[in-house]
Amino acid sequence: MHTTTTLLFEIKVIDFLEKDQHFREKLHNTDMEDIKEGKLAKELDFVSHHVRTKLDELKRQEVNRLRTLIKAKQDIEGGNDIAVDHQALLKQFEYLNHMNPHTFEVDDLDRLIKSATKDLENYDKERHEEFKKYEMMKEHDRREHLKTLDDEERKKEEEHYEEMKKKHADHPKVNHPGSQNQLKEVWEEADGLDPEDFDPKTFFNLHDANGDGFFDEQELEALFTKELEKIYDPANEEDDMVEMEEERLRMREHVMNEVDSNKDRLVSLDEFLVATKKKEFLEPDSWETLEQNQAYTDEEMREFEEHLAQQEQDLNQKAVDLQKQRDELERQQDQLNAQKIELQQAVEHMERLKSQKVEPPPEVHGEFQLHLFIFFLIKVKFNRLSSDNVKLCLCYRGRKCYRRDTSSRQSGASGTRCAPTGESCCTP
Repeated sequence: MHTTTTLLFEIKVIDFLEKDQHFREKLHNTDMEDIKEGKLAKELDFVSHHVRTKLDELKRQEVNRLRTLIKAKQDIEGGNDIAVDHQALLKQFEYLNHMNPHTFEVDDLDRLIKSATKDLENYDKERHEEFKKYEMMKEHDRREHLKTLDDEERKKEEEHYEEMKKKHADHPKVNHPGSQNQLKEVWEEADGLDPEDFDPKTFFNLHDANGDGFFDEQELEALFTKELEKIYDPANEEDDMVEMEEERLRMREHVMNEVDSNKDRLVSLDEFLVATKKKEFLEPDSWETLEQNQAYTDEEMREFEEHLAQQEQDLNQKAVDLQKQRDELERQQDQLNAQKIELQQAVEHMERLKSQKVEPPPEVHGEFQLHLFIFFLIKVKFNRLSSDNVKLCLCYRGRKCYRRDTSSRQSGASGTRCAPTGESCCTP
């Protein structure tokens, strides 16, 4: 599990180790296989006390940094109440021995070297995959753009595309990377020296920028600038600068595979001089550039577009689901707003009644209160129907109201006369 910060830690460790003369000599004289087997790590026991102290400090800082990262991740994920086993979580960072967080030991250096070596070995493979995706996405976008055009516009666009491809491919011959012709061209045009005086050893020393006796990857890549300028120009529409950098890396990778005999990702002077005597250096094959080597197959392109289509479908479904959730939330909000309005209206009505000082019916407990109130309302209504010849009265008998014709003074349906006006159960 590697990050940029981890890489900085590795660089700091190497920087401190190279300050020790004994370790520096061992580092430069040990081949990659011995480094992978852990032989170089054992040399840590012979490093000066001052360097070891600095390495101990670096390790403590790195372990504290990793613990802080774990705590931050836990806080983000909402696990504040969960006990954290830092030792278990630190195991995912394999480049250090976390059981001893205080001192930098041989095991730490061995882990660090193996981790860095694994990353370097995977670097080119991962780069190839990333570039392939870039090229397929570029082609996919072009195809999608064509779908938006009518027949005439599509025809013009296709013709323009073919014209740009042809224009890009029309460039001077590119020398085989690392060949005599390629290096002589640098010698003449970049160094300003006579190609007839070309000397491999002198060339190596001229371009070993840091003077450490090795060509590292960056120093090698710098040698290919002249070749790349034959193919790519930032001012040209047809030239893709991403592809230019990929071409540079392809050239570096090729030379490393041909010249770096011990696979330490460095080219020593001896390795370089041996390579200059090979037939491939003197009589190389022609170099095929990117436009001659498509980064992906038709099958890979088909699978890539199917994957994109599935991703788009999934995103569209998520968008539909989110819209449904949004609609439901808006519906609930409308309901809440309606309830709020009703509540406000009820409060306003009560305030109006209060301001008019309307007296409620006399307070009576239980069901009798309801019946009395109904009786009061009916009495008001029927009171308007009274006349000189017919008197009406309303009597409350238990839970029933009876209407009686008082002019006849006859028994009612229940056999009880309506009480005369003024009595407690009858009101005219």
